[in-house]
Amino acid sequence: MRNGGGGESEAGKTAMAAFKLPEMALRLCVVPLAVASLWEMATNSQIDDTYGEVTFSNLSGFKYLVGINAIAAAYSVASIVLSCFKSLGRYDWLIFLLDQAVAYLLVTSAAAAAEVVQLARRGDREVSWGEVCSYFGAFCGKATVSLALHAAALACFVALSLLSAYRVFSTCHPPPAACSQPHHHQPEDQGKQAA
Repeated sequence: MRNGGGGESEAGKTAMAAFKLPEMALRLCVVPLAVASLWEMATNSQIDDTYGEVTFSNLSGFKYLVGINAIAAAYSVASIVLSCFKSLGRYDWLIFLLDQAVAYLLVTSAAAAAEVVQLARRGDREVSWGEVCSYFGAFCGKATVSLALHAAALACFVALSLLSAYRVFSTCHPPPAACSQPHHHQPEDQGKQAA
């Protein structure tokens, strides 16, 4: 919300200041959630005497989840550090775009990991993939916990995306209104041909 002089109005400054604390709290929440999800998955392995060992690195969906959690945690820390030294107001568009990108990466990695967990729990008879959680219960349990922590980090980023979108688009002005009555110009030759 900007006034005619180009500066922010008092109401706009108050609204932006009101969102600063929830935004920082969400960014702070993402760090332990993403790190805990990463740790839970990266340390996930189990050995069965009959079926051998399974580890997170055997499954690409789980490796992707670990990588995206690392990116989300690193970006959150960087945005917190930047906001301590300078106001993020100068970088609203960049923060908005990065918040969106990280939120979408979290969605895709959650979907990939959820598919693997679902297949491990239920199997897929059409392709002769049996469920494995009865043999690797601890592995499936840790994967589920990691996915739940990841989903909580995703929820934080969805809220962050909404807040950063509000911050960016609340300062935009609508385009100027066009003339209320459009001018219709008919060439003189066209008017003579009709007669």
